[in-house]
Amino acid sequence: MSGEGFDPVAFLEQAVPIASNDDVSEMRAFLVETLEANGVEATVDDAGNTLASKGATDPERHLVLNTHIDTVSPHVPYKREDGVIHGRGSCDAKGPLAALLAAFFAADPGPETRVTLAVTPDEEVLSTGADALDLDGDLYIVGEPTDLDVCTAAKGRFEGTITLRGVAAHAAEPDSGVNAIDALAPVLDAIRSFDDDRGAHPDLGAATLTPTLVDGGANSNQVPAECELVVDRRSVPPETADDFRSTLEAALEAAVPDDVDVEFSLTERPTPFLEAFATDPDHELVTTVADASKNAGGNGAIRPFTAATEASYFSPAPVVVFGPGVLADEVGAVAHAEREYVRTADVRNAAAALTEAVASLVR
Repeated sequence: MSGEGFDPVAFLEQAVPIASNDDVSEMRAFLVETLEANGVEATVDDAGNTLASKGATDPERHLVLNTHIDTVSPHVPYKREDGVIHGRGSCDAKGPLAALLAAFFAADPGPETRVTLAVTPDEEVLSTGADALDLDGDLYIVGEPTDLDVCTAAKGRFEGTITLRGVAAHAAEPDSGVNAIDALAPVLDAIRSFDDDRGAHPDLGAATLTPTLVDGGANSNQVPAECELVVDRRSVPPETADDFRSTLEAALEAAVPDDVDVEFSLTERPTPFLEAFATDPDHELVTTVADASKNAGGNGAIRPFTAATEASYFSPAPVVVFGPGVLADEVGAVAHAEREYVRTADVRNAAAALTEAVASLVR
């Protein structure tokens, strides 16, 4: 595949059969080989990111094209029929990668601009690759399955554990102890009312706080001394993980009885949580990609993205999420599902849209 003759569908036909759920090494090697075959020097950094750039070394405008090569388990075999490519990674996110590559190869940055391709290795798990990126980009396009819509915002996702501590006692004499499980009642009330005084985001709607796992007690005839409740938070701007932790902790301390100790801690992870982000829908990046999508056969729609994405790592710089494929269709889940697929026409249309948008943004 030479530079001008790069075929995103032909690339995808080779990429989807490569398993990249447990180990991305083979897929990364194929990506580097593809870049070099198209006359582009590629590097792999210590975090496993694949990087390639074109244009000025000290640009006035730096556009970054980002997506990921890892997929969720299990690997789903490749199959093509009737203009549709099936298999794990076909839409999440090797289809978007194919479209981004077409735009990157076609790009001819002006003397004051630069375009960088940055492909991460573990978006589906901990985003250690994205966390290690230090690209100083001015604009970011993140490849994910959006059905060629331009997504300007997404909720964040935080997780943490509420720990309640009481005093153990014999169940025959419950008043001689302090029941940690009983203290769940005011905790659940506090969770239900947590966002009552917070307005909805204009694009993303209201934040949510959901109890998801509970564990408490040691014996069936004993007043439980400890109980743990895991909660899932889907945030909206401007809330950060630290804001959420401190605000929820204060609400819980006010809600539980004085004889119960309460503590809330975010789940430990080696990288920051994927926080909410929002780009102004009127920004040049958004309108340029939307116009290009419409010209290429999309509808030019501007909307939020419904899943967590590494785009949050690049905010507050302007960032949009865009690509071929869908997270779900009228039948059910597509991305991360056994029936994952992408339409080849959508891959070509996304490649055309991105090629036009990139050319406009780095001229």
